[in-house]
Amino acid sequence: MPEYVVSVGMECHAELLTKSKMFCGCENAFGGEPNTRCCPICLGLPGTLPVFNKQAVEHVVRTALALNCEISMRTIFHRKNYFYPDLPKGYQVSQYGNTPIGINGYLEIEREDGSLKKIRITRAHLEEDTGKSQHVDGLGYSVMDYNRAGVPLMEIVTDFPPDVESGEEARLYAETLRSILLYLDVSDGKMEQGSLRVEPNPSVREKGSEVYGIKTEIKNLNSFRFVQQGVEYEAKRQIAAIAKGEPIIQATFGWDSEKNESVLQRVKESEQEYRYFPEPDLIPIEFLEEYIESLRASLPELPIPRKRRFIQEYGLPATDAAQLVSERGMADFFEAAAKLADPKLIANWMLGDLTRLANAANQPVHGTPITAEHLAGLVNAIGKGTITGKIAKELIESMHTDSKSVEQLIEERGIKVADAGVVQEIVQKVIAANPDIVAKIKAGNEKSKGFLVGQVMKEARGQARPDDVNRLLDEALA
Repeated sequence: MPEYVVSVGMECHAELLTKSKMFCGCENAFGGEPNTRCCPICLGLPGTLPVFNKQAVEHVVRTALALNCEISMRTIFHRKNYFYPDLPKGYQVSQYGNTPIGINGYLEIEREDGSLKKIRITRAHLEEDTGKSQHVDGLGYSVMDYNRAGVPLMEIVTDFPPDVESGEEARLYAETLRSILLYLDVSDGKMEQGSLRVEPNPSVREKGSEVYGIKTEIKNLNSFRFVQQGVEYEAKRQIAAIAKGEPIIQATFGWDSEKNESVLQRVKESEQEYRYFPEPDLIPIEFLEEYIESLRASLPELPIPRKRRFIQEYGLPATDAAQLVSERGMADFFEAAAKLADPKLIANWMLGDLTRLANAANQPVHGTPITAEHLAGLVNAIGKGTITGKIAKELIESMHTDSKSVEQLIEERGIKVADAGVVQEIVQKVIAANPDIVAKIKAGNEKSKGFLVGQVMKEARGQARPDDVNRLLDEALA
């Protein structure tokens, strides 16, 4: 059997974070009572005129710049004509041709071995979202909710021939793109709510062939795992069909996450069937160079460069750095705390106890009552010997509950680390109470020492330094 390679074009749609919809003043929000956030403009009723949302345009420009795109200094909107129940106007206002807002860009994905791969992007353009069809079992017909109709939507499309060559790379691309959108604060990226929809277009061809196969589209995937599974399944399905002599038809598939298989939805339209033409009710947008440069200057440091800087500047392991840069707020929190205390210890506390507390409270790490300054104070108190690690674990619980600094809690509770003299007395007491354990240690069973350490820490109520306990035990047992 011939060896096949897979190529995957990627289309991603991201709803934009704006207060109002793309062409009208209706609120842009998720959920709510059906058909309560729509008006004659977003329903496309006769006699209405759209006005584009400046904030949405700015979001796409900033995203295009972050994706290394060229900016079309003059851009226009088009009508994309097709007739579905969820499209009340009978057309979608979109961008077509060679003047979308962003063209000829790329993003880099970081593979498991740490190497980077460039994925070329052909366009980043602005359009409006459709309404939602709701299919209720037993009802016999579908109902429509037009609250989403007209929500500003950005589409990002990779170039041809595709640079994505596996299900894993498709997942990495989607993950990387989402993290960039979150860093830019242009979309909330909530795949479970449809704010970000990923649509891979896989095709297969014989290895060595320069002729690309017919692509299929897997529509509206809402998890990274499904992106990888969908591409891998569809590639196998296409290869099996070719082996049987069956033609591959350009079509749109859904993904059945329970059966882990693609499901045919419809035969894909060709570009000509959409009958694009310029939107007559919207004026062209012309950008000034100084406006574009001001937006370029506003871009934050992006996740992959920031991760690599964390590794180099703070000496963090790659896995820790990756977790810390996963959200911009978390990375900002880390850097604020790392300026005040040991960065590696800050990372350990953030990824350990602070993450545990945040998850239990359903909060982001950077959104808990514990500030970066408070966490740095905790780490510094351990380093100075003011408190032990065990006491710190108790105090961080109170810091999360009471929003108090470690200094306030130490003063309120009268906490202090036992001095060496007090610890020495406890050591002598524990040794005298456990002659059998002492005998085992002196006979060469060093593991038994851990029992004595535990007993000393228990007697000291966690207020003894572990270094003091081990040193004094060693001296007493010598």
